[in-house]
Amino acid sequence: MTRDAKPARAAGGGEDGAGTPVGRRVVLGMLAAGAAGVATAPFLQRAYDSTLGAAAQKDPTGLSGLLPGGGGFRYYSVTGSAPEKDAHNYRLTIDGLVRHRTSYRLADLRGLPQTRLVRDVQCVTGWRVPGTPFEGVRLSALLDAAGVRPEARAVRFTCFDGAYSESLTLEQARRDDVLVALRMQDKPLAHAHGGPVRLYVAPMYFYKSAKWLSGITVTDRVEPGYWEDRGYDVDAWVGRSNGRDDAPTT
Repeated sequence: MTRDAKPARAAGGGEDGAGTPVGRRVVLGMLAAGAAGVATAPFLQRAYDSTLGAAAQKDPTGLSGLLPGGGGFRYYSVTGSAPEKDAHNYRLTIDGLVRHRTSYRLADLRGLPQTRLVRDVQCVTGWRVPGTPFEGVRLSALLDAAGVRPEARAVRFTCFDGAYSESLTLEQARRDDVLVALRMQDKPLAHAHGGPVRLYVAPMYFYKSAKWLSGITVTDRVEPGYWEDRGYDVDAWVGRSNGRDDAPTT
């Protein structure tokens, strides 16, 4: 498969992107419903977003993925559902080629120094959400605390949906604009957006920003992630990969 011939996405996917193609009347009707939701009072919009996120988690058709969610995002999952985690049962494990295997609770992550970034979010399917704030712990700080071994070359990310994975080179993972994110749009990450913790890789297409993050494993080589195994680029720089020429997000 060539780089420009991307595989069709399943109903639900790794980033907050589009779903399965459907008939024109259905699309127009759903877009009208989305527009009506956006036009409502703020409390109604929040209820709309919450309902849409819950529906998308159990939607095998992908129809809910065509509706815009909060702030222009679209809900997307490769499994159709993911268990919900909170401060009582969430754990983030750091292991592999490190000197100190570590497990963080949500409270532990919240207690570390936080970095706030405001960047555009660009989906490889074409939609873009400008000026989106993300806040969390720099991934480089967690790697430093774990003590990366000299033979390490890459980092692999796994998620508690049981299916999704991603990878970065160690150099990419140490960038200042790569976060283990706890907040988005100045509020705690909602479950539908990958909460309570997700990866955020600001300069890359949004499929690299793995939702429902549960594991960080330091490795000796890059291991292609879920969508890379299906034809997407491993190095997913916005505007310089996947056959696209979008404006950079940094």
